[in-house]
Amino acid sequence: MSKQINLLLCLMVVCSATMLAQSEPPENWFTLDPKDDGVPGVSAELMYERLLKDKAGEPVIVAVLDSGVDPDHEDLKAVMWVNQDEIPDNGKDDDNNGYIDDIHGWNFIGGKDGRNVLHDNLEVTRLYRKYSKMYKDVDATKLKGKKKKQYTEYLKVKEAVEENQEKFAVAAALDAFLKSVKKIKGLINKDEITKEDVQNLQENLGDDPALKDATTRLLGFMEEGSSFAEIEQQLTRQHNYYYPQHKYYYNPDYDPREIVGDNYADSYEKAYGNNDVEGPDAMHGTAVAGTIAADRTNDVGVKGIANNALIMSVRTVPDGDERDKDVANAIRYAVDNGASIVNMSFGKGYSWDKKAVDKAIKYAAKNDVLLVHAAGNDGKENFNTNNFPNDVYVKKGLFGPKRAKNWLEVGAVNWRGGDDLAARFSNYSKDHVDVFAPGVEMYLPVPNDKYRSINGTSFAAPAVAGVAALLRSYFPSLTAEQVREVIMDSSIKPKDKVKQPGTGEMVNFSSLSESGGMLNAFNAIQAAAKVKGKKRVKKTKTNIP
Repeated sequence: MSKQINLLLCLMVVCSATMLAQSEPPENWFTLDPKDDGVPGVSAELMYERLLKDKAGEPVIVAVLDSGVDPDHEDLKAVMWVNQDEIPDNGKDDDNNGYIDDIHGWNFIGGKDGRNVLHDNLEVTRLYRKYSKMYKDVDATKLKGKKKKQYTEYLKVKEAVEENQEKFAVAAALDAFLKSVKKIKGLINKDEITKEDVQNLQENLGDDPALKDATTRLLGFMEEGSSFAEIEQQLTRQHNYYYPQHKYYYNPDYDPREIVGDNYADSYEKAYGNNDVEGPDAMHGTAVAGTIAADRTNDVGVKGIANNALIMSVRTVPDGDERDKDVANAIRYAVDNGASIVNMSFGKGYSWDKKAVDKAIKYAAKNDVLLVHAAGNDGKENFNTNNFPNDVYVKKGLFGPKRAKNWLEVGAVNWRGGDDLAARFSNYSKDHVDVFAPGVEMYLPVPNDKYRSINGTSFAAPAVAGVAALLRSYFPSLTAEQVREVIMDSSIKPKDKVKQPGTGEMVNFSSLSESGGMLNAFNAIQAAAKVKGKKRVKKTKTNIP
């Protein structure tokens, strides 16, 4: 185990040093212009300056289905959706929508007692647990039809879970080592701990084999040139990656659903959850919300893309895989409470009840709500069988698979451009990804009035949601399907070859998505002005650019 940890530490140190040696992007690069600023941003600043100056749009509610949003963040508190029909904290469902005190949204992964789900399994583990009860000791030769198909699925998920359980077994050793390192730090109790400090402690430890072993390892790393602080930092990073995989993601004995207290077998049950829209870890959702609508008028932090967007927080995603029941209910909640755009920066490789999610997607389509979804960060080609949720319905039509027309699937571009334009981690597909948008080193809000640089298609999707909000704000007669078409058609189409994510093979950027392009707000506003909207809307001075 120690050799494996040593290798991991060395790799992390090398990667960190390399990153520090490279230049950094402009803080707000994702709103800048490719031509004027030299980075593949969405041209939002140029758009406001030249196309929307002195023009007022209409408020647009954007639902953020995520880990939670900090509603008191300095860059978000002015743009949070407020349910005007609900009286805060009176313990009553004043608007009779089925949810008590839902002021800024709702939390589908919390309990009525105020507790919240933080960690959860991956979907593959939940399926493994389900099928194990059904097929662990069964005679497979006697299975037919649906049961035979389920047994095949059971073998597939069993292999995936057990392989990863073995892979992440290093977590126990990392956990023990890190605990010892922190104990050593407390015993030495200095701001800067030297190799001599560790040696002196080792000589006076007495009979404590765990600490003696830890000091020996530490001294080995320090001999190689790493400082105590660097070792602790890298250990913490590795622990934070491996430990959740071991304890929660691939652990079939862990199931936190009792916290929610719902009837999990009923995918269409709605009356569960609580009104805590922030939850125990809102870092991801707060950053997503900031991409869309961080306050553009307060002269602090960053500027989001959409100036008229109101953020509705619908807590749906734990540390682990979201559940289909919660996703379906979250979409319906957003639609029923006025959202016209739903951002979904999550995804998984398996689905528990795709039919329930499909029905919610159709419900959104019927109510003219646009769904924006992150393509994922596996550096792989997406299909409708390896990435969920998606826009391909389970129930086929007369002429084959049917697809949602109110759906945008989003990959990520890198601020460096050139042949590195496609983010190396981004998923892609000519058939199952629609457009690319900024998603690398995004400087965004995180809880407690802080900011940090973050990567992922999770932040490319809300860039698209932000532009969609602009279109629905200034051109309210456009339908969700028309907004989708405008965003794709107006995207910038790079002609050069780029490194294909995952493989590094040089390919045409156009081969990575259906549109072959990357998001551009300036182009989208210009294109929208030429489209005749299909919705009947009373025209006012505020909604005509």
